[in-house]
Formats: sequence, structure tokens, C-alpha cells
Amino acid sequence: MVEDFETVEGIVRERIVDALDHRNLNDFIENPTAERTLLWIWKQLEDALRGLDELTLWETSTACAVLRKSDLGRR
Repeated sequence: MVEDFETVEGIVRERIVDALDHRNLNDFIENPTAERTLLWIWKQLEDALRGLDELTLWETSTACAVLRKSDLGRR
């Protein structure tokens, strides 16, 4: 996906950061593991970022979850 970074940043801020900032993840996601949170984020972004192919959610500096578009058919 090729998109202007400011466009991506605005979409992510509006749909993810503003929605979750200072809120309890349990209010949005049942059992909010990194993997389930990543799937929730994907669903919030997929219609605005049509070329979305991969997301990475870092829990710590050494632990992350990765979701690829190709993984979605495996649910």
C-alpha cells in the first residue's frame, strides 16, 4: 500500500488512538489479548485503508503480535 504518511496517521489517530486512549480495552474487546486487539484494530482500519496488508502491535520492546491479510482467511 502506498499512502501519504499524514493520511495514514490521521486515520489511525481518529479510528484507533482517539477511540482507545484512556479507556478500558475490555469495553471494546472481549478478552483483549494482543492478538484480539490487533484484529479489532484491523477491523477499524480496513475500510479506510483498502491496501492494508499487515499490522504489528508491540506489547513490549521484544514482544509483538503480527496480523497479515493472508491470516484473515484462517480464522
